[in-house]
Amino acid sequence: MASWDFVTLDVFTDRPFGGNPLAVFPAGEGLTDADMRALAREFGYSETSFVFPPTDPVNTARARIFTPRGEVPFAGHPTIGTAFVLAQLGRDLADTVALEEEAGLVSVHVQRNAQGKPTGGLVAAPRSLSVGIEVPIEEVAECIRLQEADIRTVAHPPLVASVGLDFVICELTSLNALARATPNSAAFRETADRYPEIAGHFALHLYVRDPSDPGSIRSRTFSPLLGVPEDPATGSASAALAGLLVSLAPGEDVELGFEIAQGEEIGRPSRILASASKSAEGAIRASLAGDCVPVMRGQVDL
Repeated sequence: MASWDFVTLDVFTDRPFGGNPLAVFPAGEGLTDADMRALAREFGYSETSFVFPPTDPVNTARARIFTPRGEVPFAGHPTIGTAFVLAQLGRDLADTVALEEEAGLVSVHVQRNAQGKPTGGLVAAPRSLSVGIEVPIEEVAECIRLQEADIRTVAHPPLVASVGLDFVICELTSLNALARATPNSAAFRETADRYPEIAGHFALHLYVRDPSDPGSIRSRTFSPLLGVPEDPATGSASAALAGLLVSLAPGEDVELGFEIAQGEEIGRPSRILASASKSAEGAIRASLAGDCVPVMRGQVDL
């Protein structure tokens, strides 16, 4: 029987039991794909991260990220949380952690307090913004048990956007509508089956902008087909949303920042800082930042 150490932490919060919980295995050598899938299901968090030696020694580590249903190429809170754990172990170089992920090489700047202890991270998304298919509002409304009138399409229709992981992004008309949203798993499955482009990863990211402060956003993310009925804080979706909003902003050289509150409806208040920029060259790059708080540590015997 072999043993593997793990730690858990809450990401996108500065206090325990908020934000998005994450389990990290800082030395995953010897774990099989089946082991990692089983451990991710056992923890039941949105994601669990497993760390391996890098394929290129100039990088810090290779990170593999699993939801309870399978592996994903990139996710925000596991990337920041994994970098935080490695920094605690002294494995960062000049406050930078370079992680090889399926979506590409991701560089995380480690944020520290006045005493030099890691407090969180800032990560640039591994890919520039890409925009995919539109999803009809009647189908989105069915997926979250809302009325079509609750969906706002002035800026954009519900559509797929990605900076490393695909999300269907949808603006709602009010905080009341956001609070009433409830996932309909059968409708999620029917919609995923109807559109091959999202069949492998149909996650729906809803948001409402504050009319008096467009940089202030409330959001929720539902992905029941991935084993995550509601995600407390979704960094990759927040980065994609920031990129999408910058793509719609007038002008060629634009940089915008957003403070995104998520998780309030399920008792896991989270704070995500997301930003994006575009230039005349056309590529739209996004980044996100957040705090981390250690919670538990332990050992798994297999």
